[in-house]
Amino acid sequence: MVKLKKNISDSNEGSVAIEFGFGVIPLALLIVGILEIGMILFASTLMEGSLREASRYGITGQIVDENERLNKIIEIVSQKTIGLIDPATAQIEVLVYPAFGDIGNGESFIDGNANGIFDAGETFTDSNDNGTWDADMGVAGSGGPGAVVLYRLTYNWPLLTPLIGNLISENGTIPLQASIVVRNEPWDEEEGA
Repeated sequence: MVKLKKNISDSNEGSVAIEFGFGVIPLALLIVGILEIGMILFASTLMEGSLREASRYGITGQIVDENERLNKIIEIVSQKTIGLIDPATAQIEVLVYPAFGDIGNGESFIDGNANGIFDAGETFTDSNDNGTWDADMGVAGSGGPGAVVLYRLTYNWPLLTPLIGNLISENGTIPLQASIVVRNEPWDEEEGA
């Protein structure tokens, strides 16, 4: 009886494991990336919804005291983001403007040297009464009856996986922002709504 030796180069044993090893890494990265992007979109949606609820409360003037009203607005944002957005690190801005068209505009000034930017010493209209020229004329606060109010929530979303974080971000976070603009309802400032 002659025993034939099997040539190792003709064997297919183990090739499936090697092919699986090459394919599983990109597949795992794809799945983790999809989950990460899904969480970012979910957090953005929660931020928008929380601002909508906060602004619905803010326009009513239920609490006339400015500080109490702002604290309640922050509390609503915190509740509606179900713990995904940390209010301690999020930036919540509530700014009052004279009109809808003024949102994001700087205070007007006379451009003495015609360079298109405000320079120290140029005459300006101090719309927010703080004594300095501002690139954004919004005044911090939730405003009175009939005021135009911008609610803005900015948060640096920490990416859950460092590997994906290094691919889509430099510092491991993605800046998320949501905003809404409303006009406060009319109310009697003495009594609230």
